[in-house]
Amino acid sequence: MALPNRYSLRSREEQTVHEKALMDDLMSKILGVAAAQGGVRVTQIKVWLGALSHFTPEHFREHFDDAARGTAAEGAEVVARLDDDPTDPRAQGVVLESVSVAS
Repeated sequence: MALPNRYSLRSREEQTVHEKALMDDLMSKILGVAAAQGGVRVTQIKVWLGALSHFTPEHFREHFDDAARGTAAEGAEVVARLDDDPTDPRAQGVVLESVSVAS
C-alpha cells in the first residue's frame, strides 16, 4: 500500500531542511578557516559525505555552488568522497576534511 503524498512530501521537505542545515554549518566552517588563514579566496575543499547524508558527490556540488555564491568560496574546486557505511556514527553528516585558500 502506497503512502499518501503528504508523507512523501514531508520526507522530502525534511530532507531539504537537513541538507540546508548541513550546508549552512559547512559554509560557516569553510569561511571561518579561510578568514583564519588570511585567505581571500577558497580554492578547494575536501569533504567526506556520510552514507545517510542524502548527498551524492554531484548533488553536494550543486548545493555547495548555491551556498558559496557571492562568498570567498565561490568557484572553489570540490573534492567529495561518499562513504558507504550507514553504521558510522557520522553517517548522517558531512565532514570538512580540508580547505585550501589563496591570498
